[in-house]
Amino acid sequence: MTAPSAHAADDAVPDASHTSGDIAEILDVLIVGAGLSGIGAARQLQQRCPGKRYAILEARDAIGGTWDLFRYPGIRSDSDMYTLGYRFKPWRGAKAIADGPSILSYIRETADEADITGKIRFGHNVVSAAWHSAEACWTVEAERTADGSRQRLKARLLYVCAGYYSYAEGHRPDFPGEENFRGKLVHPQFWDPSIDYAGKRVVVIGSGATAVTLVPAMAETAAQVTMLQRSPTYIVTRPGEDAIANRLRKLLPARVAYGLTRWKNVLLGMFFFQLARRRPAKVKERLVGMAAAQLAPGFDVDTHLTPRYNPWDQRVCLVPDGDLFRAIRNGRASIVTDHIERFDADGIVLKSGQTLPADVVVVATGLKLNMLGDIALTVDGQPRRPSECLAYKGMMLGNVPNMVLAFGYTNASWTLKADLTAEYVCRLLKFMDRRGHRIAMPQVDPDVQRTPFLDFTSGYVQRAAAVLPRQGDRKPWRVYQNYLMDMLTIRHGRIDDGVLRFDTAQAAPLPHHDPLPEAQS
Repeated sequence: MTAPSAHAADDAVPDASHTSGDIAEILDVLIVGAGLSGIGAARQLQQRCPGKRYAILEARDAIGGTWDLFRYPGIRSDSDMYTLGYRFKPWRGAKAIADGPSILSYIRETADEADITGKIRFGHNVVSAAWHSAEACWTVEAERTADGSRQRLKARLLYVCAGYYSYAEGHRPDFPGEENFRGKLVHPQFWDPSIDYAGKRVVVIGSGATAVTLVPAMAETAAQVTMLQRSPTYIVTRPGEDAIANRLRKLLPARVAYGLTRWKNVLLGMFFFQLARRRPAKVKERLVGMAAAQLAPGFDVDTHLTPRYNPWDQRVCLVPDGDLFRAIRNGRASIVTDHIERFDADGIVLKSGQTLPADVVVVATGLKLNMLGDIALTVDGQPRRPSECLAYKGMMLGNVPNMVLAFGYTNASWTLKADLTAEYVCRLLKFMDRRGHRIAMPQVDPDVQRTPFLDFTSGYVQRAAAVLPRQGDRKPWRVYQNYLMDMLTIRHGRIDDGVLRFDTAQAAPLPHHDPLPEAQS
């Protein structure tokens, strides 16, 4: 374990890293999670605040988060790599829609380039974090996954980059009769690499990003793949390679070409999102028409490809180079829109009476959302539950000091917001150093009305309504799904905005506020 630096000797206690419960060091920043957000946060912290002592706690034994966890066939991004990639590190691959192993390699390369890997403590699952105002720091307790022992660390700022869904379990409905099924049944989050589906009949239950990825990938070797959905999703084809980006790379330095492509894609994404919000009927007609044009005449577009909701009420699914539609045209894949009555020994019986024979069933029914990696928070002995808090600028929690969380966009790449959040953390730390502050806490005005954190109708969001924090009815409590607005407020806005409260270590304990009233609909 790394000992504290000399200038922090007054805060440190003797090293007892192998004794459960003893505090061995104090850090300036403790990052939770070594995935895309956590590695990006560490890289920016090193570049912008090189004197800060930090560590990363990662519950698993590898870098990469989502991109190391998910191993199902065809795993890829549903965002382009010019926006999913970091602002500071150009994506140099030819494919704009990259596969999972390529993204994982990019994250690992980022960590290795800056020697971040040596700062990661693998196999450390953070279970609790307790804030003490008198000390102006967090006491964080982590469980070592290897032997179940506990370790405590102190940190001035807690930076949670643990994502937004549970790694331990996915959303997995129980289907009547599934115990009778004689084939293989698997959730893609826990893919079994020993499954041999070559020449087999496969049913993929679901219609989201995972399902539209699995179907064409498995159709390459399976005898037949059926995507079984309860209702349709918007599915949009996009070129796997960005011709403009590849051309710019030949003409311009890598960073310049990357920056131009990044802004092109950001602005195009914002334009189409706003168009969908302002003219939903026209955009719906266009999206459904584009999908229909890629299939044979007579395909039942109304049943299988026409959603009941407007574009971007849920996330739009992306298929590079139309691979899903190509698999359907070639007869290797199909879509069935129906409800499951029950499983039997040989497949799935639908409510319509149709039976889908199957050797392998993939239950691509979604994620189980959580917040802060299920860390139990207390502030001066009082529990703090994210669902009872307001989100400050979408990255801090009201009345919770010295804590930042990385949470990306629902209508654009996750990394765009994660990058801005990391920049803000560095600005905040520098500001506090200049002013001699040790505490920064968003102070909630009791008059602020709260509304749902995400304006999204997707099932995984609705199921997590009791877990997610809330947003408010005014700045800075609004959560904008808009990169330009966030850039202005997060990158260029004032740190001392009158809402963020600063204090010193000698401050009295911070107040606990009752849950805020819900906004009236």
